[in-house]
Amino acid sequence: MSDGMNKVILFGNLGSDPELRYTANGTPVLSLRIATNESFLDKNREVQERTEWHTVVVWGARAEALAKTLSKGSGMLVEGGLRTSSYEKDGVKRYRTEIHAREVCLSGGRRSAPPPADDDVMVVRSPTAPKLEEEMLGRAPVAARNGRSGAAPMALEHAEELPF
Repeated sequence: MSDGMNKVILFGNLGSDPELRYTANGTPVLSLRIATNESFLDKNREVQERTEWHTVVVWGARAEALAKTLSKGSGMLVEGGLRTSSYEKDGVKRYRTEIHAREVCLSGGRRSAPPPADDDVMVVRSPTAPKLEEEMLGRAPVAARNGRSGAAPMALEHAEELPF
């Protein structure tokens, strides 16, 4: 029996500056609002634009590192999984679905700052990302197959509690 797969890949721009917070036990949590845009033809064959907004959460040391680098308009690619939580507001149960990032790649985007790394891209990975790729694809991670070392992994602390 398959365990299923929970994977999301987004490429978009930050719609606001990132918000760094800390849990009660001191774990850093970064909240990002990413806008993705797509064009499509309506029934009259006219091009229409649609923007979708996504909430992305980054945990641990990566959260602190990204908080120093990102700003409104930054272009980025995010890979992660969906998490849904519930809370009560004014006696009404509400639900929130977020993307918990496993990998974040920064691109040139609309920022005015110089690029963070060679080729205008910086990869921030969790330590488990190469191992997951190897397990899922049955082979070594792309960087290893290409003979490149890639970006150095940053530590990720897994926390079960939400700071909000």
